[in-house]
Amino acid sequence: MNRYPLWKYVVIVIALLFGVLYTLPNFFGESPAVQISSGKSTLKVDSALEAQVEQVLTQGGLVPTSMSFDPAGQGTVRARFQDTDTQFKAKALLEKTLNTDPTDPTYITAFNLVPNTPQWLQAIHAAPMFLGLDLRGGVHFLMQVDTNAVKTKRLQGLQASVRSILRDKDIRYSGLDRNGDAINISFRDQDTYSKAKSLLADQLPELTLTDAPVVAGSDQQIIATLKPEILKKSIDEGVQQNILTLSKRVNELGVSEPVIQRQGADRIVVELPGVQDVSRAKDIIGRTATLEVRMVDQTVTRGTEETAAIPFGSELFKVGKGAPVVLYKDPVLTGDYISDASVSFDQNHQPAVAVSLNGDGGRIMRNLTRDNVGKLMAIVLFEKGKGEVLSVATIQSEFGSNFQITGMGTAQASADLALLMRAGSLAAPMEIIEERTIGPQLGADNIKMGFDSVMYGFAVVSVFMIIYYLMFGAFSVVALSVNLLLLVAVLSTLQATLTLPGIAAIALTLGMAIDANVLVNERIREELRKGNTPQAAIALGFEHAWHTILDSNVTALIAGIALYVFGSGAIRGFAIVHCLGILTSMFSAVFFSRGLANLWYGRRKKLTTLSIGKIWKPGAEKA
Repeated sequence: MNRYPLWKYVVIVIALLFGVLYTLPNFFGESPAVQISSGKSTLKVDSALEAQVEQVLTQGGLVPTSMSFDPAGQGTVRARFQDTDTQFKAKALLEKTLNTDPTDPTYITAFNLVPNTPQWLQAIHAAPMFLGLDLRGGVHFLMQVDTNAVKTKRLQGLQASVRSILRDKDIRYSGLDRNGDAINISFRDQDTYSKAKSLLADQLPELTLTDAPVVAGSDQQIIATLKPEILKKSIDEGVQQNILTLSKRVNELGVSEPVIQRQGADRIVVELPGVQDVSRAKDIIGRTATLEVRMVDQTVTRGTEETAAIPFGSELFKVGKGAPVVLYKDPVLTGDYISDASVSFDQNHQPAVAVSLNGDGGRIMRNLTRDNVGKLMAIVLFEKGKGEVLSVATIQSEFGSNFQITGMGTAQASADLALLMRAGSLAAPMEIIEERTIGPQLGADNIKMGFDSVMYGFAVVSVFMIIYYLMFGAFSVVALSVNLLLLVAVLSTLQATLTLPGIAAIALTLGMAIDANVLVNERIREELRKGNTPQAAIALGFEHAWHTILDSNVTALIAGIALYVFGSGAIRGFAIVHCLGILTSMFSAVFFSRGLANLWYGRRKKLTTLSIGKIWKPGAEKA
């Protein structure tokens, strides 16, 4: 009656093994390290830098305990050391050796902490949970994206597009101005008015065109407004591009677990655990990078750029692909006109970058290329006030809104250039509306208090359960331990960020899990009071308690999902731990706990009593 089949015990053993292996990394601590990352958007760190860094440190007598290379993003190399003194010396040595020009560093070196997880655990992708801002200390920014600037910028571009379209088709208008969120276009006669409206509706589908009320003696007007869905899409794309750009920039701060996420329609949360230099964080986050398309000054002979006299109105670029090259100072196009850039292939099936421009950009490019076939054109990225040439190409023929940049060499080079063209700069200005700094000591105190609250609560509950339910209380305590083990293992596997609300959710999960065991134990007592045999009481107690446990946990799970869907920030973190804790508690309180009871009592054929505490029967006191 009370025997588990072998496969159920195999499941329990696998669950315990998973819990132990993936919880272990949280107990090994961290070591001081130096992180080396790219200082330029066009430079990608590869494994060759790892060997170079190791060689530099060895020659300087600062042998690292281990080295690691992370290819994610722009790539990162980390060198681990025994103590902070060696860490400081290594950072100074690497900054001096890797960067020939301190004012324009090629690589960024920053302090960091690296987990001491053994290699055999890393091989199975076992890693510790990240610690949130409130546990490690650091800086928190809440940034507001200027959506009005996005709208104004888009309307200014559309106003210029309307003017250009009408001019190209030789349609004369008597007035073209902006009035709030609308563009008013005036015409003197009905025929011109009709032609213009038809043309604009065809060329600019993102606009809604309405007729202004006709006033006697005045010109006819078209009122053009941006469609709501197009405006919403522009704002969404702007916020997402800002998030992507910020993700690239915080890499310079040496933050291994930054949190950069959207909050609401137009806000971005940036959390940088371990960072205490607020001014430097602000400088990097607010940095601007822009793209420009410029024509090559071909009055300077190719190959003599560094020795020839630079003409007035031109400048020399020494860094980048195709450099040195002399370009005109006035850009013919900026990154603001680029609507999309993606990897593609040319007619020879070689990697290329497909670029799409908006309406204005397409007209500018068409006019430019029509008059400059056979001449050289360059794309330049400006960052920190310095320009780097991304590409120099020959204009083969006239093209407009869509064209290709060929000669990229590799698919990776095409992907990198496309990324830079999409996210080289912030899509919209942002303002820091909230700023918090949490010291590392406060974070350490939070960890201690959170750990103590969970452990003391666990200890008190365990003592009560064993005293009140005896052996079945001990089963409940073991099941509770397994629940905590599995929950930490799952959070570590998901690489979740542990925060104070997360610790609160763990404490709540322990309370809910022991509640399920109390229900099981009381059901077993109830069956014994009815006169059932001990074996039947165990079977019926678990069976009847299961329905109640399932109902209560499902309702709690629904509440947790609602918190995750409608909440943000710390509330979402609480909800994730809460929902995972419910799932692990259902496994431990019912499946695992019954397995223990079956293992202990299931093979006893002449079982007469259960160690489950005092069983109160009706009328027992009167007797």
